[in-house]
Amino acid sequence: MATRDPCDSGTTLPGVVPFDLSPLSRLSWELGSRVVDDAESARLGRWEHVASARSLSLFRVTGETVVIRLRTPVGRERFYGAALMDLHDVRPALDDAPSWERA
Repeated sequence: MATRDPCDSGTTLPGVVPFDLSPLSRLSWELGSRVVDDAESARLGRWEHVASARSLSLFRVTGETVVIRLRTPVGRERFYGAALMDLHDVRPALDDAPSWERA
């Protein structure tokens, strides 16, 4: 999913997310929803945006890989794959962001 290639800078999280995570891989809706359905028991957490109906969920899908699911206010889902070790560095920004509450 995620690679260590420094040239892979095309995929970014929406600006409402309080951290930047790269490298990051965008997953198709079909793949992302299937992976998340299989990994529901491995959910690392869920946060809701205070000013909108957005939500962000983190899933550990392998020993070293996480999937980030973002739901938009209209219910669309976007999925991103990232390395677990990269998530550890940025997760405090999500926990400390006043605009996001843990659900």
